[in-house]
Amino acid sequence: MLSTQARNMPDLSTVVPAPGSGLWGSVGAAGGGTDVFSLIEQAHWVVKGVMGLLALMFLVGVYIIIYKTMYIRRAARESADFAESFWRSRDIEQIYKNAQQLRNSPVSQMFLAGYTELAKLASDERLKGDKDGNLSNIERALRKAQLSETTKLESMVPFLATTGASAPFIGLFGTVFGIMNSFQDLGSMKSATLDVVAPGIAEALFATAVGLVAAIPSVIAYNYFVRRIKVLRAEMDGFEHDYLNIIKRHFLH
Repeated sequence: MLSTQARNMPDLSTVVPAPGSGLWGSVGAAGGGTDVFSLIEQAHWVVKGVMGLLALMFLVGVYIIIYKTMYIRRAARESADFAESFWRSRDIEQIYKNAQQLRNSPVSQMFLAGYTELAKLASDERLKGDKDGNLSNIERALRKAQLSETTKLESMVPFLATTGASAPFIGLFGTVFGIMNSFQDLGSMKSATLDVVAPGIAEALFATAVGLVAAIPSVIAYNYFVRRIKVLRAEMDGFEHDYLNIIKRHFLH
């Protein structure tokens, strides 16, 4: 019985094409045109320009993220070290020496600005009697130093916000242009199949994917940096009030 059924079974070699035959070759050709490098190579020059711009924005954003992460962490660590030495020591000269070693701390730079202004006022005999004027000069020096340090902290961060807001739309522009170009090519053909249309649409959608890759890390990093900078600014505001009170009680009387 089994031998009779075996004799009646068709030869599979005549039903399933062998690897390398026409069907497998066409499938491989259709699939090979949609890998990443083929999409970039076959894309229209406008779409290539869009993807190149987005890649540049992504690389610049990665550099800013790495640099600002290290810078802000160092600033926060040195500010904590300075605050500890400031409240622990009662010798203003020793505090000044410690502040000079902590150049990355925005709080220590404010102290140096206030200390320098205090030294100028102490050396001028004509200004020793003007308590309110001297305090205003020190406060002005502290505010100027705070503004300078805030500018350093916020430098390059707006680029991340720009990338996060614009990169998806730049990628969308590449996608729209690529799809329009694909349909224009489609109109000039007598017959259209999936293997003809797919590469053009895939390269167009790939531009949007590149835009999202550039935008998502930038948005996350921007929100993180804004929060950390806000904390450092609060520390600078608190130090300004404490420093002015100490100067008022012990040095301007």
